[in-house]
Amino acid sequence: MGRSLLKKLRPYYVRKAFRYLRHYGPKDFLIRVRERLAPEDVPYGPWYEAHKAGAESLAAMRDEYLAAYSGPGAGRSPDSPLFSVVVPAYNTPEIYLRQLLDSVLNQAFGDLELVIANASCLNEAMGRVLDEYSERDSRLVVVPLDRNLGIAGNTNAAIEASHGRYICFMDHDDLIAPDALYEAWKLIRSNDVDLIYTDEDKIRDDGSGALEHFQPHFKPGFNLDLLRSNNYICHFLMVRRSLIESAGGLREDFDGAQDYEFILRLIDQIPYDRIARIPKVLYHWRTHESSTADNPDSKQYAYESGRRALEEHLARQALPGEISQTKDHGFYRIRYPVQGRPKVSIIIPNRESRHMLERCIDSIEAHTQYGNYEVIVVENQSSSGDILDYYRTLRDAGRARVVRWKAKGSSPAFNFSAINNYGVRLSDGDYLVFMNNDIEVRDGWLEELVGVCSRPDVGVAGARLFFPDGRIQSAGIVVGIGGIAGSLFTGMNGSFSGYMHKASIMQDLSAVTAALMIVKRGAFLQAGGFDEDLAVAFNDVDLCLKLRRAGWLTVYDPFACAVHHESASRGDEYTKDKAERYRREAALMKQKWPEYYEQGDPYYNPNLSLERWDYALKP
Repeated sequence: MGRSLLKKLRPYYVRKAFRYLRHYGPKDFLIRVRERLAPEDVPYGPWYEAHKAGAESLAAMRDEYLAAYSGPGAGRSPDSPLFSVVVPAYNTPEIYLRQLLDSVLNQAFGDLELVIANASCLNEAMGRVLDEYSERDSRLVVVPLDRNLGIAGNTNAAIEASHGRYICFMDHDDLIAPDALYEAWKLIRSNDVDLIYTDEDKIRDDGSGALEHFQPHFKPGFNLDLLRSNNYICHFLMVRRSLIESAGGLREDFDGAQDYEFILRLIDQIPYDRIARIPKVLYHWRTHESSTADNPDSKQYAYESGRRALEEHLARQALPGEISQTKDHGFYRIRYPVQGRPKVSIIIPNRESRHMLERCIDSIEAHTQYGNYEVIVVENQSSSGDILDYYRTLRDAGRARVVRWKAKGSSPAFNFSAINNYGVRLSDGDYLVFMNNDIEVRDGWLEELVGVCSRPDVGVAGARLFFPDGRIQSAGIVVGIGGIAGSLFTGMNGSFSGYMHKASIMQDLSAVTAALMIVKRGAFLQAGGFDEDLAVAFNDVDLCLKLRRAGWLTVYDPFACAVHHESASRGDEYTKDKAERYRREAALMKQKWPEYYEQGDPYYNPNLSLERWDYALKP
């Protein structure tokens, strides 16, 4: 960034800093500054330039499109989807308007119409630009409005004037990549989908007339709980016209969060497998001082509208929940109440270690307000007098049941899967909590997990775990990280919220760690329990994948927290036998779940690294 640009932007950034300081307060503001200033391992600007569609690729896309169809207008093939890009425009600066028009009308896939609802009837400059482009390209349709109807009303006017099979939504000062509609066309040709979204980034003038690309948002496949936490779908949104007609257009009483309310209403009406993601940066969200993208305070009213949209969504789902805004603009927390008073069985494997087990059970008793639970300690071949004395103390006080597991034949002395399956057979809880003996829970943990897991669509939920020094140990698991599967945000400062706040908001993932997880008993039994061939590693991941295959969601819940004294109870992990066991279990995972290793984890993004845990870019 040149000195002239820095001089120009310095007052703007000072004002922005004061806005955030006022909102967060000094402590949280400094935490967020530290997190934001962390260097990028793979700088996004050069990455974007290297990965965007080049001239040769765009020419090949145009040739493919022209070979498939005779082109726009009367000669259009009946198989063409015709994309209608709808834009609500109001007092759009001329330079931004021209850039928007060029970005749409110069698409590699040309069978489109650009429908602009012009709510600036007195803005002569806008009128001249729109007239100029209309004379040049018949695909531009201008809908003149005699007054500003607001974002929702203006957008609805553009939709009503459109003809496409798919409606594509754009803001009036943003851009789409030249291959955006081609990529959507390519997806539609092979998938019968109703709603499509893409990755996006932000843009700003770099001071030389060019655009700087920054803050990319690489999104997962459809993620219900992430959507309930934040409108992550956002841009570039493309929706089948028939779905809009059945759901209705945008609602003016949700202006500011009209797109969020609209998306929530749409997804309530279609199977989730008819929602598709294109994992490419195809939308560029412009930032300037008055834009929402760079000045969240400019739309405080919108966040309350978003909360109301979530309330209506939960009501349509007949799902109770208490919704609140987090400190981060546009991000929400839903507290799901416990339905009834179901019994919870907390299963804790243990061998020898009295100190860890005593600390674990003491923390359960000190930090669990939910009363209907039992603790089952599955004893694994301990012999010390100290631990046996503690077992007697637990039994005599009625604090826990201690049951004895014995390895069979040549089975390994430690088989996490077999030990926990044995504990389940001796339990009678409606919900099963699997907990390592080196866990210390925090207030509210069980009510939080039971509330989430009591939802009819959830099979398993996992907590946010911290190391004793406050760093994050696990914030959910991605299949493929580290070769087989790995925890997210391991080692990150526990005060940080992570990429797009993903360490601190609820979302669906492919797996969570059994160091502390809750599972519906019926779902656990349906999945066949833990695979005892996975004696030590990846058994929790395998269980979550079996549950997902059976139709259950796995939810990462950051509001259930615990300290994990990981490695305190482990022996030497680097013996020859353990290395061989690890290789065997890793091979079994790849054999059982080839689609995850060939196609990638659907709750992750293929542009992100599998060598790191922090959503870093793949070089």
